[in-house]
Amino acid sequence: MKIKRRKTRTVTVGNVRIGSEYPVSIQSMTNTDTKDISSTAGQIKVLEDAGCELVRLAIKDEEAAKAIGQIKKETTIPLIADIHFDYKLALSSIKYGADKIRINPGNISKTNELDEIISLASEKGIPLRIGVNSGSLPQGVSAGSDLASSMVDSLLRYLEYFQKKNFNDIVLSLKASGVPATVKAYREISEKCDYPLHLGVTAAGSPHSGIVKSSIGIGALLLDGIGDTIRVSLTGDPEREVETAKRILASTLMRSFGPEVIACPTCGRCQIDLISLVEDLEKKINSRKFSSEKALVIAIMGCEVNGPGEAKEADIGIAFGKDRGAIFKKGKIVKTVQAKDAIKELLDLIDKEMCSD
Repeated sequence: MKIKRRKTRTVTVGNVRIGSEYPVSIQSMTNTDTKDISSTAGQIKVLEDAGCELVRLAIKDEEAAKAIGQIKKETTIPLIADIHFDYKLALSSIKYGADKIRINPGNISKTNELDEIISLASEKGIPLRIGVNSGSLPQGVSAGSDLASSMVDSLLRYLEYFQKKNFNDIVLSLKASGVPATVKAYREISEKCDYPLHLGVTAAGSPHSGIVKSSIGIGALLLDGIGDTIRVSLTGDPEREVETAKRILASTLMRSFGPEVIACPTCGRCQIDLISLVEDLEKKINSRKFSSEKALVIAIMGCEVNGPGEAKEADIGIAFGKDRGAIFKKGKIVKTVQAKDAIKELLDLIDKEMCSD
């Protein structure tokens, strides 16, 4: 089932285009000190290898802004400067080569400061992300009993100034730490403008809770056709953010990143160590570099109940009995194999399918 996406304008960030005419892109943010050029560039390369397409850097001072220029020489994906409080850091980041600037209406709002940012961004062709955050609403704005609507109203008022200045090279975000408020805010803003939307649940927490909150919030919006770029915010290794983002996009059928493994939950009928087999197959698939990102579904089932019948829509699968498994393609059994040979047999079939047209 193909989801019909909300129609938006296109914003170009470096070599990545954000908008409804292009794939939903994956973002993350470094957690290194941006002034530490070697560590920051190294982490960006790891993120890029994991599938990150845009990366944000915390710019806390002039030295961090200056580091952007050197980091760009050592990396290839677009760099987004995250600016709070000091508008001059946005100007410096643009001068040193940032591909996009994120500003927060909650702490940069003086018109003379915005004028300078707009002027330089226009001159250099650099887009802005206006990012409203529930924890830092602009002065005088009360969240009240309806946080989502307060966020939307705040963003729209702020956005008016940019529109008066004829600056529309903009991506919007409205993030709360709660899923319902986040989803409501994005649904409301999606009906009021055609700017691309950056999705995320802010301060989602540790991977245990953050993955769940982000998957529900971001996933619900994507299934509504809302969202053009996403970041999963987790406390910990940002590489985990990218992995989770890819799974969310694949699960909502927004994008494919190669074979997907599905498996039954196991029960008393299962006579093999299915958990280890699934983990082994996923590990081997993730370590491979396929020339295609074909959306291949691989099913591993613990017994005949969950075999070709329940998994008949899978491209390739295996249903186990005791020590043996029946391999099937599109619901039809093609051969039986020893359990110890199952992963190798499946990988051989996967390789053949991924190489075929």
